[in-house]
Amino acid sequence: MTGFDDIAGDFAFLDEWDDRYKYLIDLGRTLEPYPEAFRDDAHKVRGCASQVWLYAESDGDAIILKGDSDAHIVKGLVALLIALYSGKSGKEMLEVDPEAALAPFDLTGHLTPQRSNGLHSMIKRIRDIAAEDQAE
Repeated sequence: MTGFDDIAGDFAFLDEWDDRYKYLIDLGRTLEPYPEAFRDDAHKVRGCASQVWLYAESDGDAIILKGDSDAHIVKGLVALLIALYSGKSGKEMLEVDPEAALAPFDLTGHLTPQRSNGLHSMIKRIRDIAAEDQAE
């Protein structure tokens, strides 16, 4: 999986939004296969128009995120968020300012309201995972 800063650089290099959408779709294709056992209600992200699943596993202090979606662009957004958050501790995840981190992508100006709401729902779910980790 490509690092978040590399993704941001690649994204900024693309001028046309058609190319940026294609890049997001390609990014989604880089996700590891999502285990069928976690395609359940407990791991489904509420508030997304498409089907989105997220789960986390611990690796020492780090939280490793896995995710998937049945929609190509949304799957790319899942990959983007995994690049931003995965591998950090719960504390570090909570310190991420998602609005600032995602601002260079100008997603809110180019995503449908439903996809924007879904993106916020995914961020909330990730932050909930981080908060639960901190509470343990």
